[in-house]
Amino acid sequence: MDTLYANPAVPGTQQALPAVNRVPEVDAEFWIIKLLAVTVGETAADFLAVNLGLGLATTTLLMSVVLIAALGLQFDVKRYLPWRYWFTVVLVSVVGTLITDNLVDTFGVPLEVTTTVTAALLALTFIVWFAYEHTLSIHTIFTTRREAFYWAAILLTFALGTGVGDYVAEAAGLGYLTTGLLFGAIIALIAAAYFLLHLNAVFAFWAAYILTRPLGASLGDLLSQPREYGGLGLGTVVTSAIFLTAIGALVVWMSVKGFTGRAKWTAPQTAD
Repeated sequence: MDTLYANPAVPGTQQALPAVNRVPEVDAEFWIIKLLAVTVGETAADFLAVNLGLGLATTTLLMSVVLIAALGLQFDVKRYLPWRYWFTVVLVSVVGTLITDNLVDTFGVPLEVTTTVTAALLALTFIVWFAYEHTLSIHTIFTTRREAFYWAAILLTFALGTGVGDYVAEAAGLGYLTTGLLFGAIIALIAAAYFLLHLNAVFAFWAAYILTRPLGASLGDLLSQPREYGGLGLGTVVTSAIFLTAIGALVVWMSVKGFTGRAKWTAPQTAD
């Protein structure tokens, strides 16, 4: 059902507008800030668990509570607000990283197993989502149920991407730079297949979305890890600060652009 909005141009009247998509449009800004967010997810998780000495269990509990609060704000607004949405994405990135890190480091689950399990859970999420909604497109996140499926899928993409990235960079021994270049090349191939060969848009989006996680994690590790471990030695504090600043600047830009381009309607009133 459409939502009724009071039209300030005609006092005492209402106008039905189409449902508003609750997630951003997929453009260059989207992919840039997504890559920045997943990089922060890797470095911030390491900073909290290792540098601050909170440990994986405490960090996971703390960040999960913050994520639940952020999701509450996101579901409450029922439309796309850049700062709420991207704040939630950063938190999902951190928690998704911590899920895989806990399974591997705390419980000793092999990376091959965590990757297989999270891939199966993501596939199941997509199957159930499609069964209920008949689409996996992010251009039609109009309802609370679709948004719930969306965020569940996003969380699993981060957990899966963490496992894949760690396996290739560490277990397979390719290192952070080579791993980053590898996943960057795969994403470029997906983009080329989409633009030149008309690859299915929904498949192309989700494939690229999953692979930006190991790309961003490799970039974060490359910048933050000590030189003796194959990194550049900037540390998690400096790396996280750089990327958080960049994210903040982009979110401000998106908010200003969205505000100037939005029609001036008053607060929505739910139709009976």
